[in-house]
Amino acid sequence: MPADLEEKTDRYGTLLAEALGAATVAPPEGTPMAEAAAECDEMARSYLEDGRHFREEDDLVNALAAFSYGHAWLDAGARIGLFDVPTEGHLFTV
Repeated sequence: MPADLEEKTDRYGTLLAEALGAATVAPPEGTPMAEAAAECDEMARSYLEDGRHFREEDDLVNALAAFSYGHAWLDAGARIGLFDVPTEGHLFTV
């Protein structure tokens, strides 16, 4: 049975918002790695806002894509040590 696009889009939007709330910058402030973490965080937040905009416009495909891209920025940042994230649960793949 195919996934329900509306349910999946809403679930991914919630997941990204929760992940942004759970991730904290790991490198010391003022370092190049902290700057990289800030850039990844900004990208993830921008994709969250884009996704919310698309969702409001009932553009589910672009909303889901935006939420997925935003989460990918956080996951990648967590994997290379830019963010401290919970290792248990469903928010991250680390």
